[in-house]
Amino acid sequence: MSIEDDVALLERVPTLRLLGTAALRMLAIGSEQRDFRRGDLLFAAGDEADAGFIVQRGSFRIADGNGAEMIASPGALIGELALVIAMARPSTATAMQPSSVIRIARSLFQRVLENDPAAARRLRDEFASRTSQIASDMLMASAKLTT
Repeated sequence: MSIEDDVALLERVPTLRLLGTAALRMLAIGSEQRDFRRGDLLFAAGDEADAGFIVQRGSFRIADGNGAEMIASPGALIGELALVIAMARPSTATAMQPSSVIRIARSLFQRVLENDPAAARRLRDEFASRTSQIASDMLMASAKLTT
């Protein structure tokens, strides 16, 4: 894929779209593509999370080991929090078919944010909004359970 194709894919990811075209171009240039066969692990639960992944083609099963799972298809961002904080992977991601991803290292993502403070503020505001919504949803669920 070309850099322009990668930028177009990154623009499909709601969280990344907030960064703007210039920042996405820097991410596309600095990222790497990885290919997987069916059954290959993208990562395993407990692995150090030092990057996020955008699915280019194919799909990945994300399973947490407690029965919860989801499917990530083209355009999905896997490991969003790993872009901003050091952590262990809480789940395992397995290719369900021949697949490819764009790997964005946390160090690259942080450099992009440092070079574009406006993009960093937009991302911070989005995370704050999501956190507020999650807290509100939890309070509503708690109220329903106690009545």
